[in-house]
Amino acid sequence: MKTKAAVVYETGKPIEIEELELDGPKDGEVLIRYTYAGLCHSDVHISHGDLEARLPMVLGHEGAGIIEEVGPGVTRVKPGDHVVCSFIPNCGVCRWCATGQQAICDMGATILEGYLPGERFPFTGPKGNYGAMCMLGTFSQYATIHQNSVVKVDDDLPLDKAVLVGCGVPTGWGSAVNAADVRPGETVIVSGVGGIGINAVQGARYAGAKNLIAVDPLQNKREKAMELGATHAVGTIEEAADLARQMTNGNGADKAVVTAGLVTEEIVTGAFDAIGKGGTVVLTGLNKLSVQNVNIPGSIMTLFKKTVKGSLFGDCNPTTDIPKILGLYQSGDLKLDELITRTYSLEQVNEGYEDLLNGKNVRGVLVHEH
Repeated sequence: MKTKAAVVYETGKPIEIEELELDGPKDGEVLIRYTYAGLCHSDVHISHGDLEARLPMVLGHEGAGIIEEVGPGVTRVKPGDHVVCSFIPNCGVCRWCATGQQAICDMGATILEGYLPGERFPFTGPKGNYGAMCMLGTFSQYATIHQNSVVKVDDDLPLDKAVLVGCGVPTGWGSAVNAADVRPGETVIVSGVGGIGINAVQGARYAGAKNLIAVDPLQNKREKAMELGATHAVGTIEEAADLARQMTNGNGADKAVVTAGLVTEEIVTGAFDAIGKGGTVVLTGLNKLSVQNVNIPGSIMTLFKKTVKGSLFGDCNPTTDIPKILGLYQSGDLKLDELITRTYSLEQVNEGYEDLLNGKNVRGVLVHEH
């Protein structure tokens, strides 16, 4: 079948809308009709070359839709099911899945190559084989993806909101709740309030942070953080560190979650300096794989018993955490509607990313028309 998709052919060039051929589902695969896709910063990292991916690639890794068809051996879903896609697949049987660490499932090894197990490329077009971002390619009307990448959700959940729980919401939420292990009464800093950071704010609030300081240079982001649970919002990490020390008899923050769009050495050092004895810094945001952006004094780390750790997907297990987080949305404990600043058509994808990079959006959502 044919499908219209947003493709990156060359880093630094605009995303192009292309009609591609799509192969149907084979063993373990499903055909999905995407209804919504989230505009997440990681796709910009691909188009800008911050993350090296195999090109050409159909972009989009935050998606929700309806299963149209299933291939042989599919047991997780059936045609007609409403699903949220998980940007890291989960096989359930590798060492990582089996120990409750689905976020680093071995199947995730090829998410930047964009092919399904066995070097299979369901998307083809004028330039041959096209990869799919995170093996999903949610900026396409349809895609053939592996059943390990989908999580069934309740039919009555609005997919235009649920779509955000495929990447941005659990990544931010879990960075605070799982990776930072925020506890009631703690002082927490969230550095960078975009689509990920705003959910780190929500997670830290729900986990019981007493003082929750959001850091962002943009006033609209600071205001949104205050709306969704921050107790303070400032423009710089230095201001946040001073505030944290005032609140803790000079110690500093218990936890700092770094969710900036592009994580620099200055940002990491600022977060490290802002935490006190026994504190933890969680690095969630990215930079180029070759950039050495962590340069901190080891003796201070030792003497003050500080921890710096990386977190992927908020250390979440999608098969359980996606439904759990959606349950918190249904009960009013987590806000999703308020995160969506604007919606875009597939043809407006470049405009959507300009708005993201210009700081206009907390989260933009792409609406597929069929």
